[in-house]
Amino acid sequence: MVSDGIDRLGFLIHDVQRLMRKRFEAKASGLGLSSAQWRLMVRVAKEEGITQARLAELLEIEPISVSRLVDRMEESGWIERRSDATDRRVRMIFPTAKASEAYAEIKSLAGEVYEESLTGVSLEDRRILIKGLEAMAKNLADGETASGEKVKGAEGAAA
Repeated sequence: MVSDGIDRLGFLIHDVQRLMRKRFEAKASGLGLSSAQWRLMVRVAKEEGITQARLAELLEIEPISVSRLVDRMEESGWIERRSDATDRRVRMIFPTAKASEAYAEIKSLAGEVYEESLTGVSLEDRRILIKGLEAMAKNLADGETASGEKVKGAEGAAA
């Protein structure tokens, strides 16, 4: 069988993601956040008012682990919990001013890592790469958006 490299696709995507995360963590180490904390903070910054249950789903960790993580981050002044106006049992998570400032720095560091990872890749090839990855994500989403939200009416869609 002649291979065009497609047999390595999953490994390459995984390796690039792992290496980018490792490089980002090295650059972001001075912020005083663990990898799990900055991942949570980015989600909260992007989706203010997200529930703990949704965070657990998006971060792919157990709800009890999210609860402990949120406890620590709240104690450190990164986030705050608020009760939902319609259901007091639901706790929504919001970034504090401290988190919003750090988020801007995190975005800048992420941009540096992206640029470093794309050194030698032409602008056109970058566009093709992004377009291809977006198509792959869409093909595999099973009714979820890129941010992990379920698309209405897609719950019963065939896989």
